[in-house]
Amino acid sequence: MQVQEHTESPEAGPPLSERSIVLVGLMGAGKSTVGRRLANAVKLPFHDADHEIETAAGCSISDFFERYGEPAFREGERKVITRLLAGPRHVLATGGGAFMDPTTRVLIKRMGFSVWLRADIGLLMERVLKRPTRPLLKNDDPRATMERLMAERYPVYAEADLTVDSNGGPHDAIVQRILAHLTAIGVKAS
Repeated sequence: MQVQEHTESPEAGPPLSERSIVLVGLMGAGKSTVGRRLANAVKLPFHDADHEIETAAGCSISDFFERYGEPAFREGERKVITRLLAGPRHVLATGGGAFMDPTTRVLIKRMGFSVWLRADIGLLMERVLKRPTRPLLKNDDPRATMERLMAERYPVYAEADLTVDSNGGPHDAIVQRILAHLTAIGVKAS
């Protein structure tokens, strides 16, 4: 499992040690599962942006996509992430497309410490095909869609402060890698 640091000088915002930890990456990378475990390890609250959006919208993400389309979803997602990052420090799992939005990405860079959970196509497909609720994969060739998303999104995800490979090992091992890095750069646990 590889860990890469991509920290740049933080833009105006809270000190690094007071920022929320924000997990980014494609659907199926393990953001929610790792996020819950990481939050428990650092004794911080956990928020899942997709769950928060569903609560705010009063419907599932799939239903939201069908009713209002992706642009409306991204606007709602931006508002939810803005609200969450303005609140107390926590661990946040974002949806796969959140970091692609330039405004959201700038907000995460200013108010959070971003961790990209990078995974290969085999693992992603194995995980996402277990849950047929992914709006972007409701088509005749989900693997081709996922490969296209990887090509488009991986260069942007690479802007995250930290990259951790999430390739099938235990989620707790990923959490330990993140914790080791946070400790090394002086980010307090809670």
